[in-house]
Amino acid sequence: MSAGGRSNGVSDGERRDGEEGEGEGVRRLEETLRLVRFCRGLRWDDLPEDVRKRARICVLDFAANVYGSLELAEVRAVAEYVRSLRAAPEAAALACGYRTAAPLAALVNGTLAESIEAQDGLRYGGNHPVSAVMPAALAVAEAEGRTGREFLEALVAGYEVANRIASSVHPLHTLSGFLPTGTCGAFGAAAAAARLLGLDEEGMTNALGIAGYLAPISMAEVLMGGFTAKILQGGQGALAGVVSAYLARAGVSGPPYVLEGSELKGGFTQITVRGEPNLEKITEGLGERYTITDMYLKPYSACRHTHGAIQAVLEILGDGDVQAGEVDKVEVFTYAMAVVAVGKGLGDNESFVSAQFSIPYVVAAALLDRELGPRQLTAERRADPALRELMSRVEVKLDEELQKVYPEKTASRVELVLRDGTRLVRQVDIPKGDPRDPMEEEDVKEKLLRFAGSRDRGRLEELCGTIRRMEEVADIGRLVELF
Repeated sequence: MSAGGRSNGVSDGERRDGEEGEGEGVRRLEETLRLVRFCRGLRWDDLPEDVRKRARICVLDFAANVYGSLELAEVRAVAEYVRSLRAAPEAAALACGYRTAAPLAALVNGTLAESIEAQDGLRYGGNHPVSAVMPAALAVAEAEGRTGREFLEALVAGYEVANRIASSVHPLHTLSGFLPTGTCGAFGAAAAAARLLGLDEEGMTNALGIAGYLAPISMAEVLMGGFTAKILQGGQGALAGVVSAYLARAGVSGPPYVLEGSELKGGFTQITVRGEPNLEKITEGLGERYTITDMYLKPYSACRHTHGAIQAVLEILGDGDVQAGEVDKVEVFTYAMAVVAVGKGLGDNESFVSAQFSIPYVVAAALLDRELGPRQLTAERRADPALRELMSRVEVKLDEELQKVYPEKTASRVELVLRDGTRLVRQVDIPKGDPRDPMEEEDVKEKLLRFAGSRDRGRLEELCGTIRRMEEVADIGRLVELF
């Protein structure tokens, strides 16, 4: 038995790259094995500067989401439930005032990363890696006393795993009923955790195999129905990844062909896709092109498909002294996916999840409050009669010209029709936060300060400064203490 887990009967010296065993039992391991070898060989000093910069910014953005999510009662309820379990104090539930077992800390912190829908995302993967990978890496790094540099290395590795798997099954995975933030995120979380545990090649391979078995189903029905269990998808993926890595270290084995599958047709890409996945995307350009630089960040706490409309409204308001009371109606023109996914209004008893996925709601809230953040999602704000009345006057329409440029551009045009007949128009082709119009460190810091509300400004500044020089942090616990 190796340190990484139960032996598969073939030593590394005997195994040819991409194969296991002989004869009819030969199974291709190219994608899974190459991912493992990449993750184990990654070194911070060898990464391009834009990758290192983006990794630090993603940590800063994660912190913003942690603070913002605590505005929601449902999120606080999850944190209090985990507190009640009184598990071994291995890692912090961030900004919640207690420590718990590493897998449970990953669950709570993944919920904090996911809940306000202001998390990072990969446009061509449909996933939000921060919600699973970041909490898993942070919990294990804290529990094992790792450095900031080791944490960042694991983070970049985990993002690559989650993003590349998500890209290989997108959009068929979602169309088949799954949400990749949880499903694919579990693999990224396992890779990051295994890296921090120092598992050998066999051990990390086992961790990924176990993650495929423990990963959440992450049913799309939960999101589309507006059920608040949606906030758990990242945390459940993080928990599964952490548990998988620790079980692999303990000697539990998992299939080394977990992604590709075997003749049994039970691999991840075989059972979660109605159609043919593009397995080449898992390893295409691996080690040369880093998907973390392809991430978009969100200035607003809502589905990305709503951001063009929100930005257009706020730009119109910024151009002049327009008051919400002057608005007769609002027309939002956009592409078909946005019309279908986020084009409807918010019912009387619908949750903040439904609000995050409603252009009429977020546009009305932005018009009234001149911002769209966590406090626009609370039960009190959603129930406001003035907001709901204005929402009823927001129309979402398909624009054939904007449809033609999708998905290269996720464009929206807002036309505010005032009571005096004036029509104010603004079109946003590429919403802020896209790599083509990125949120830089100062933009993300402003987001953090805005989402953090009345929290101690000096402490927040210290947190931002520590993240800026994370690779110099001797113990990740120092970062955690600042939340």
